[in-house]
Amino acid sequence: MLYYKRYNHPESKEWLVFIHGAGGSSAVWYKQFKFFKRHFNLLLIDLRGHGKSTDLPEKIYNQEYTFEGVTEDIIEVLDDANIPKAHFMGVSLGTILARQLAEMQPQRVKSLVMAGAVTRLTIQSRLLVFLGNTFKKVIPYMWLYQLFAFIIMPRKQHSESRNLFVREAKKLCQKEFIRWFKLTKDINPLLRYFKESDLGIPTLYVMGDQDVMFLEPVKTMVKKHKASVLKVLDQCGHVVNVQQPDVFNSLSLKFIQQQV
Repeated sequence: MLYYKRYNHPESKEWLVFIHGAGGSSAVWYKQFKFFKRHFNLLLIDLRGHGKSTDLPEKIYNQEYTFEGVTEDIIEVLDDANIPKAHFMGVSLGTILARQLAEMQPQRVKSLVMAGAVTRLTIQSRLLVFLGNTFKKVIPYMWLYQLFAFIIMPRKQHSESRNLFVREAKKLCQKEFIRWFKLTKDINPLLRYFKESDLGIPTLYVMGDQDVMFLEPVKTMVKKHKASVLKVLDQCGHVVNVQQPDVFNSLSLKFIQQQV
């Protein structure tokens, strides 16, 4: 089972579950933890091969990773922690997993908060995927990861977010990086399906105006999904929860409380 840590609130019955992105860990939520701990019960999870989830059974690592399989890991944690229903907060690739969970078990999802959401691959991001698939077995994965991090978060004010993800990615091994990267072959059809399928679950998208790869597709998505809301933060890149935590936390708290 994945490593997870739960924090119980003395009064609240609401649960908030955090899902990090590829190459990260639950550490990416360090600017949210203390804030939301005052309001809700919290569950932080490290995905396969990330953070402290590096000692899973060999049979899991021998399987080809799929979005459904990785999401089932999260559902297993929810069952083990006895959390029947919760609010979910994802960042980057974690937003895809949160949406996949809502597809598989919509009755468990009260609301979704999507930070730096990935809803469609643009020409630039498809080029990154092509380069990654071409060189993933011959170039050290950290070289590729650092390149991707710089392209996605290129500006000086993105450096804290970029350095955080690079630091956490160093805990992966080359084989684990390749396993996760192979998921990209399934990403386009999955995102197309998500775009056409509106589950009606209240969803807040929080994006940076400098998130050139992923902002425009989210704008298109929100126009089609009636229960979705988009907030765009000025002078902000892809990892909005790290770069502008106070604004992100405030917007997210207000949104979640409206769904309680």
